Amino acid sequence: MSDFSSSFIGDPDAVIIANGNYPMHEIPLSYIEKAKYIVCCDGAANGFIARGGHPDAIVGDCDSISEENKIRFGGIIHPNPDQYTNDLTKSVHFCVQQGMKNLVIVAATGKSEDHTLGNISLLAEYMLQAQVAMITDYGILYPIHSPTTFPSFRGQNISFFCIDRAEVTLRGLRYPLDKAILTNWWQGTLNEALGDTFSIETRGRTIVFCSHYSVSNPLTSTSM
Repeated sequence: MSDFSSSFIGDPDAVIIANGNYPMHEIPLSYIEKAKYIVCCDGAANGFIARGGHPDAIVGDCDSISEENKIRFGGIIHPNPDQYTNDLTKSVHFCVQQGMKNLVIVAATGKSEDHTLGNISLLAEYMLQAQVAMITDYGILYPIHSPTTFPSFRGQNISFFCIDRAEVTLRGLRYPLDKAILTNWWQGTLNEALGDTFSIETRGRTIVFCSHYSVSNPLTSTSM
């Protein structure tokens, strides 16, 4: 696990495995390996169990988990039939109800662009209940809604996405901003850290993407 990710995330209370592409990068995999408590979102349990994993809880509407696993893991299944929230949201709510407030989400992207966008955007809702980070094979996504200083490294790829229309000031990045109001999501993408920290000053809900130290295509193991 990199010093960068561990210094900002700390030691999470739980790791939530969503039903997107299972991670291949060492950083998200390390969080699964070292997790104190693992929650699988419904059908995500099938892949995790097939890899030899044993979840502590399975949460969702139970329309995707196999009948075999329903029987085998019946004692840790927490069904939630609410069709107005997705299984990832149900899993986050479950963790919060159990008193777990520092959460890492993995396997929440890939497979389907609509699910990917939906899951990432939901970080802006989850941060009102818990400290949450989403880790992918390419980087880490953090939601913020107040001035925040991030640990970084020179050359790190940084992007941010404003959910609310609010002033944004950037310091420590190649393309700084001073009390700017961005009107499109893409305007906050493809920035770059200049040193070991950068800061984003805003009062609006914002999702920040920070790349891993070395981002390789996990399917080809060649440089991007």
